[in-house]
Amino acid sequence: MILAAQLSDTHFDLSARNTERVEAVMGYLADLPRKPDVILVTGDITDSGTPEQYAQARLALRADIPLYLLPGNHDDRANFRTALLDEPASTTPVNSVHRVGALTVILLDSSIPGEPAGYLGEDTFDWLRATLAAAPDGPILVALHHPPKHVFSPVVDVIALADPGRLAAVVAGDPRIVGILTGHAHAPIATIFAGKPMITCPSTASVLGGEWEVTLPHRVMDYAPDPAIALHVIDENFGLTTHFRSVAMSGLLSEPPPA
Repeated sequence: MILAAQLSDTHFDLSARNTERVEAVMGYLADLPRKPDVILVTGDITDSGTPEQYAQARLALRADIPLYLLPGNHDDRANFRTALLDEPASTTPVNSVHRVGALTVILLDSSIPGEPAGYLGEDTFDWLRATLAAAPDGPILVALHHPPKHVFSPVVDVIALADPGRLAAVVAGDPRIVGILTGHAHAPIATIFAGKPMITCPSTASVLGGEWEVTLPHRVMDYAPDPAIALHVIDENFGLTTHFRSVAMSGLLSEPPPA
């Protein structure tokens, strides 16, 4: 069994609130009897991509297990690289691949600098095809920030991944791909994309409602719920099972409260 924890849309903004919520999640993961093998953070690490926000993120997102990140539409590629990856500043896509035991994790940068919607360019598809060709046999998770399928959110669906059919063709054509992981929607969502599970991770910062909840331009984000994450299990048969977990800011209660 491989256990992958996923955080998303942390939106570090120099406030104490969003930092404390991530710290609570990281503490929860650190205290698990069976710790994750890897932590994935699927975009919108910061709220506006400033160096100061990335410095805040770097301090809070510390772990003694591998932790990998990709950018979202609120991030800045150059500052992301210098602050989180210790790489020279560059505005090229931040794509990466990682091995976690038998699992291959492919992180795709779907951000468009200065734009809220997502897109995977030709250079990213070239890199993805080469990466899949070089990957060993075994399960593969593909992660990106923007969902490649409508999730019935009046906010997110208009700024989702453009031209998702190109990604669908790649995903459907490789039986090793066991799932697609996304963020961006600030909600726990499970659906099917190109014949594979597509799991959208909730945000640690806030909840964005579906079209049956949201009234534009008001009543869009809900900041009351506790931070939440996704925990992905890849079993010995390379099947994917996902648990969504909220992390109570008040801590764990092992007994029911008094009536």
